Amino acid sequence: LIIPVDESYHLTVHFSPSIDCILEGLGKTIQAIAVSYHYKNEWPLLIVDIIVVQNKTDIWQIPKSKVTVLGYGLLTSDAHVLIDTLCKQKFKVVIIDESHYMKSRNAVRSKILLPIVQNAIRAVLLTGTPALGRPEELFMQLEALCPKKFGTWTEYSKKYCNAYVRYFGKRRQWDCRGASNLDELHELLSNVMIRRMKSEVLTQLPPKIRQRIPFDLPKNTAKELNTSFEEWEKLMRASNLDSTKDDFVQVMSLITFQRDYIKMLLENEELKFLVFAHHLSMLQACTEAVIESKVRYIRIDGSVPSAERINLVNQFQKDPDTRVAVLSIQAAGQGLTFTAATHVVFAELYWDPGHIKQAEDRAHRIGQSNSVNIHYLIANGTLDAVMWAMLNRKAKVTGTTLNGKKEKLQAPEGDKDKWNFLNFAEAWTPNEDLNEIKDKVLFTHVRILICLNTLVQGLLK
Repeated sequence: LIIPVDESYHLTVHFSPSIDCILEGLGKTIQAIAVSYHYKNEWPLLIVDIIVVQNKTDIWQIPKSKVTVLGYGLLTSDAHVLIDTLCKQKFKVVIIDESHYMKSRNAVRSKILLPIVQNAIRAVLLTGTPALGRPEELFMQLEALCPKKFGTWTEYSKKYCNAYVRYFGKRRQWDCRGASNLDELHELLSNVMIRRMKSEVLTQLPPKIRQRIPFDLPKNTAKELNTSFEEWEKLMRASNLDSTKDDFVQVMSLITFQRDYIKMLLENEELKFLVFAHHLSMLQACTEAVIESKVRYIRIDGSVPSAERINLVNQFQKDPDTRVAVLSIQAAGQGLTFTAATHVVFAELYWDPGHIKQAEDRAHRIGQSNSVNIHYLIANGTLDAVMWAMLNRKAKVTGTTLNGKKEKLQAPEGDKDKWNFLNFAEAWTPNEDLNEIKDKVLFTHVRILICLNTLVQGLLK
């Protein structure tokens, strides 16, 4: 049965569970809702999504409702009443949006959703990045749809994750972070996965243009940053940078260029762009650069409630004076639309290509009428180069597994003459005065469109 969703889409309705792995920004959510409506006689329907206003007080309405829309944030270990209510409802049709949130076998949300999906008659899992970097991230999604079809976890990990035993002192542990037999896994996935690429569906979408923006650090700073891979991994995985003073100083040394680059882009008064970062200190530095330039902006990180994120997105999309969105890769890299932006800047790299691509596609999606320029700021002489190579290795793994071909992040170096004049001063340190803006304005989430110029001027008096 073929259901036309609109003139650009045709969706095959399967009478068995499937993973709908259509790339970001191609309308997979609305297509899944169309599928669920075809089976409305079998409802109740459960939809799980990330951008949903969380409200635990509505639990009592679930037994009386035909449709329940639930946010991942409610699926916690202490939500006993909610979990019990969901299990009793016995949903027959289930849609799990951004299903890669089920990638971890040990995550509470994965354990809650697994039996709900398995017990449904119709189940559709939606994600543009079913595996963010490794085949192990596919198992829980496949187990939810097709129990035991891919074997037990042990069988799956040995066959497709190149699993082997490692010893940490006397402790024995399986390492399942590898990849093996990917061509075979790709063939098996084709039986349960609908995979659509932008080039196949949105032929009118303007191109995405990636560039690496390499920059040189002072020699003493580069030497300090060129630590062991283990130390760098520890640093990158620390979300608040409070592990050691040395870690903090190293990242502060990197930040000066990012701030200057943002200010340089702001000199073009017609430009609207996104700035992605991972660490709170990097997000704060980028925010301060915008404030110092006296430009209106929004910021979304993990502290911003879901309801307020929608308001901030609308502000960026509709207000021509709101020119910058400072965004957390994890908190704002999925489920949001920023097609008003024509440029995306990565102030720092992240660990896997899945999160990177998801973040890119906040701007490069349905509704975008311009080419989207992606700028990766890479510090020469540091482990940025190692991380870039690692991202490409993971991209090859996921490309082979999901698309049947090796892929990588194609990003040639940009023209150095355009930014070589940016010189390093001393390492950046947070501006305590500007932190007042963060406390009083930024983290109250700006319920009205406030002109930041006025606030900055008042602060500087």
